[in-house]
Amino acid sequence: MRRMIIAGNWKMNKNIEETRKFIRELIPLISDLKDIDIVIAPSYPALSAAAEAIKGKKIGLAAQDVHWDDKGAFTGAVSAVMLKEVGVSHCIVGHSERRQHFGETDLIVNQKLSALLKGNIKPILCVGETLQERAAGQTFSVLENSLRSSLKGVILKDQDEIIIAYEPVWAIGTGVAANPQQVQEAHAHIRNILRKLLIGGKEEVTRIQYGGSVTPANAQSFLTLPDVDGSLVGGASLNPASFVEIIKSASEAIKEKTK
Repeated sequence: MRRMIIAGNWKMNKNIEETRKFIRELIPLISDLKDIDIVIAPSYPALSAAAEAIKGKKIGLAAQDVHWDDKGAFTGAVSAVMLKEVGVSHCIVGHSERRQHFGETDLIVNQKLSALLKGNIKPILCVGETLQERAAGQTFSVLENSLRSSLKGVILKDQDEIIIAYEPVWAIGTGVAANPQQVQEAHAHIRNILRKLLIGGKEEVTRIQYGGSVTPANAQSFLTLPDVDGSLVGGASLNPASFVEIIKSASEAIKEKTK
């Protein structure tokens, strides 16, 4: 069975001291949860403080974005080389908010993804359809086109890993999550697409998360699904207690899947 991964995307929230406080509160709450990968994605200014606070702990550190070049005249940008030096292990790319508010395309996502793999950072690649696309019956084609474009020319070496996050745009920050049937259908479709795009067994071990209004109340309904390997959590990851409840739901889901 693929190992569960629960990642918290804090977006533009929490300053440096708030980040340290969150981690101090989180660590004792997860001490007994050893079968799940836990990742937090603070803001850029808090990455160094977070890296120091989680040192020696089994918590991964993610950035929320990256530039595709190692260095250059790109005002405000941060490279994979810089992120790796800070201690970043994962990085979110292609989030719908980056696409919507900053004009990020699949081509840009492809360049960023390649830069992360070159820098030995695990990409968390976000894909998902809008409400209009779902209503028009285009969900599967949108997912396939996005994955094909984002993964074009990408060759995974033995140690490389890409994590896919299925995040329907209409469920992000709205409080309206997809239902379990919609989630399973989308995840199964993504895995079928990966079988066409990835080789060498990577398609079967690639983890696919669900993201979009995930809460402690609904997390387990997604995490027990056959093709769901974790969650990319937004608002519910800002509070240690609610984040841990979702992590515990993943632990319970593992028990269900291994019966």
